[in-house]
Amino acid sequence: MNSPVRIPYESFIKIDRDSETSIYLQIANQLINAIQRGFLPFGTKLPGTRTFSEMLEIHRNTAVAVYEELSAQGWTESLPNKGTFIIGKVQEKPVKMNDFEQKSLQNYPKTTGFGFKTSNILDNPFEHSDCEYVFNDGVPDIRLTQIAKHSRFYSSILKRKSNQKISGHYNHDGSEFFKEHLSRYLNLSRGLPISKNNLLITRSTEMSIYIVSEILLSPGDVVLVGALSYFSVNMIFMKAGVQMVSIPIDEDGIIVESVREACKKQKIRMLYLTPHHHYPTTVALSAQRRLELLELAHEYGFVILEDDYDYEFHYDKSPILPLASADTHGMVIYIGSFGKSLAPGFRTGFIVAPENLMVEMRKYLGIIDRQGDILMERALGEMIAEGEINRYLKKSLKVYQERRDSLSLLLQDYLGDLVRFQKPSGGLAIWLEWNIPVNLMQLSRNCARENLFIPKTLLYQNKDLTAMRLGFGDLNPDEMEKSVAIFSKNAKFFR
Repeated sequence: MNSPVRIPYESFIKIDRDSETSIYLQIANQLINAIQRGFLPFGTKLPGTRTFSEMLEIHRNTAVAVYEELSAQGWTESLPNKGTFIIGKVQEKPVKMNDFEQKSLQNYPKTTGFGFKTSNILDNPFEHSDCEYVFNDGVPDIRLTQIAKHSRFYSSILKRKSNQKISGHYNHDGSEFFKEHLSRYLNLSRGLPISKNNLLITRSTEMSIYIVSEILLSPGDVVLVGALSYFSVNMIFMKAGVQMVSIPIDEDGIIVESVREACKKQKIRMLYLTPHHHYPTTVALSAQRRLELLELAHEYGFVILEDDYDYEFHYDKSPILPLASADTHGMVIYIGSFGKSLAPGFRTGFIVAPENLMVEMRKYLGIIDRQGDILMERALGEMIAEGEINRYLKKSLKVYQERRDSLSLLLQDYLGDLVRFQKPSGGLAIWLEWNIPVNLMQLSRNCARENLFIPKTLLYQNKDLTAMRLGFGDLNPDEMEKSVAIFSKNAKFFR
């Protein structure tokens, strides 16, 4: 047995006297850690409580509590007239005590002791900056959200005794109340003749697309996407091992004839679309092309995955109804977001599809998000039922339309004929194309030096195209003007 005086307890036990965790438990946990890692092997005799307390400069009663905790958890045993000993299996190669100088029990391993698959495809493309001004790809302004009012809906849900049963037992299909009201909302606002049985509630658009890809796509399948498409969705498709084929886009959206030619050449499994405002160019898919694509999908048997990521934001006229509203053959899966203009915690995603596919989708949701947030869904359902959603959207749309118009005027005033763009009919971003040669990465770096951050995910540059997607939703008038001033100043260096 090891002599207790030879073990440098004070070298690896660190006490934080300001911590909310009691001192005896801090010490006990660190001793257990040492036992688990082999620094205190089987048979080690611990010093007496008086000696131990003097070593660590703690009260003797604290040392007694430490030993009682070790015994209660089954790590030690006390033998009459002999002392307290570590119990467990004898180690073949006990760790030498001088290894305390090289290894700290406070450090978690930096690497695994086993191999695993890595993915370059899923590398995080998003950047972070401390710049005061930021152009993003079009997100709502959280400062406009009526957080206090939204919180009252959620708070009232939590306080109701009638909801205690709901919170205690969760059906991973989600809140039936929310699905009923959301299905009616989508029927009235988007012309989708659906019931709650056609809805799956998810956390985000990306989760929705992941579930769809897991069920419908297999390695080697061919998926058609726009010549410019949403990078996060592309990452999901690439991870699924599919072959992506780019289809050109013009001012009326994806070119249907190119889709037809692709169908003649090979078997197409899916066409991914953002028809309301194509990402990133913001153009809307014309009504005629929507009908033609529905006919092609029925003729060639491919799935249309319709992503209406920003349907809530439209300004000049009523938006064109989704393809899913005119689908009579069950070829369209419709995904979208709800409450995008609300506070972040109140946003959710959803999938609309025929009931037989819903059965399979619910299986996958039950694995990746079984808990969900049924109380939040209940609050959203009540916000729909009481008209709060429509009232808030009406107010916020007016602000976002003013910001769209302001950014359009600023770009025209500051940059003039250096750029060209169309004022979008909806959404929260402007697609800007350059008429002069510009190194967009260099422009981004130059702007960052003057406190304006332009993420690389907004930059689109190849031999045929130099363009950017500039979001205006979260910029107030003062921030917008200062951002455009910095932007134009650095852009003119390339003239």
